[in-house]
Amino acid sequence: MTEKHPLPLYDFHQNYLNSLSQSSQRRQLQKCDGLSFSSNDYLGLANSSALLDAAKSGIAKAIPIGSGGSRLLSGNHEEHIALETEAAVFFKAQSALYFANGYAANMAVLSTLPQKGDMIFYDDLIHASSHDGMRLARCAAQSFAHNDVQDLQKKVKAWRAKNPDNVIWILFESFYSMDGDIAPIDAIDDLANEYDAIMVIDEAHACGVFGPDGRGLAAHLDGRDNVIILRTCGKAMGSEGALLCLPSIAKEFLINRARHFIFSTAPSPLITHIVRAALRIMQAQPERREALMDLCNYAGEILSPLGAITHGGPIIPIIIGDAKRTVDIAIKLQDAGFDVRAIRPPTVAEGSSRLRICISLNIDKADIDKLALELRKIL
Repeated sequence: MTEKHPLPLYDFHQNYLNSLSQSSQRRQLQKCDGLSFSSNDYLGLANSSALLDAAKSGIAKAIPIGSGGSRLLSGNHEEHIALETEAAVFFKAQSALYFANGYAANMAVLSTLPQKGDMIFYDDLIHASSHDGMRLARCAAQSFAHNDVQDLQKKVKAWRAKNPDNVIWILFESFYSMDGDIAPIDAIDDLANEYDAIMVIDEAHACGVFGPDGRGLAAHLDGRDNVIILRTCGKAMGSEGALLCLPSIAKEFLINRARHFIFSTAPSPLITHIVRAALRIMQAQPERREALMDLCNYAGEILSPLGAITHGGPIIPIIIGDAKRTVDIAIKLQDAGFDVRAIRPPTVAEGSSRLRICISLNIDKADIDKLALELRKIL
């Protein structure tokens, strides 16, 4: 007879949660309340009349809410096909493939496209979804120092010398979600061309914010055989899902081999209809990006004296360091009517806990002034 474990079934989990509480790293779901300084809805589209009208028009056309199955079974709606066609034209890509979210898209690319014997070189600060994708990859992976092209070149050169025929994959974000800094895209592009590498560029936080028509910081690279770009639809585009802009052959391979695509229920056709509207708005209303950049520049000037680090974009971190102190400051700001969140390990490195200030068109300059005044009191 098997001896029963003397501890309750969930003791390990409870002990782990207790340890998180002791280190001020335990997370809890919070409702969004107060002036919004934590949202990635950069262009203010999520609650806009424009997207609400798109939803109404979709309902009026009887576009289904649910897809009813995977894209390879009953779920391939004409809205999905239209979005991918329009996105490929808009982003000047060879093709586009729509996923339910950016997490699934990143995991699908990295677990499917790199093959045995290849090598993935990834930026130290790449998103968690890419890390999970690499865990499922058929090949090895090696990090390079954040935004350090020299470190990347040294590692790529050494590997290529021993592996002249295998494929190199270079993985980075164009605009980083926790530090708000921008990758040296053109320098990495030069290196990729020199060593015949494929770049996988995550533009989740750049899409809609930067570049011509909001096409992102890497828009000038679209359409090339060695470039795959991820653009999420749930941030500046105010909706849901993610678009992979990629070579046609890579799209066909993913359709046939990517488990995250094949075995997942297709995204809502109604939401897909709304994403199509968001693409049109990005192109037709450049004033939204202009207003956002004006707010970002203003926030940088006002918050920099308080320790904020700004790179000209909507993500402005204030590094506090200690996790508990960061949480305490965030709670005080929330109590004062500001939706500001504390970012702690493991999302960021130990000792770099921070307030992540997000600028969007859901606030104005007067709101930024109020936040700065309250921060000054607390800090």
